[in-house]
Amino acid sequence: MADMPGYFRTCFHTGRLACLALLVAGGILLQILACALYNNWWPMLTVIMYVILPMPLMFFAGSDTSSLYSESGSCWLEATKFLTGASTVGSIAIPIILKHAGVIGWGAMALELSSFFVFVLSILTYLGMSTEDDGYSMF
Repeated sequence: MADMPGYFRTCFHTGRLACLALLVAGGILLQILACALYNNWWPMLTVIMYVILPMPLMFFAGSDTSSLYSESGSCWLEATKFLTGASTVGSIAIPIILKHAGVIGWGAMALELSSFFVFVLSILTYLGMSTEDDGYSMF
């Protein structure tokens, strides 16, 4: 990618950011549709987990996301991994529990879970973009 002209590289980066923005907007749209189409706003409980999900990463891991993939003995990083995993499981479990309790229907649960997977895809895309040395970083 170093042999490309500067204007082409800038356009390529802008396109990747636009794709990332479309993924996040699609996830938000699916989240709202799961509530609005079925006139039941209980699925919005997963938004709490989406807000809680990045908090351990921001507080304990800082801007060094590569340390999350290593086998370090730091208890703060282990706590970060545990809390992030618990929030992720909660994001999947809330729609399933609501469906099991009969509060929401199959369609709302499917939209909620698809919203979660779109958000996961956007997070993985962002992490893929930030591992390259292009100027993107966690903060």
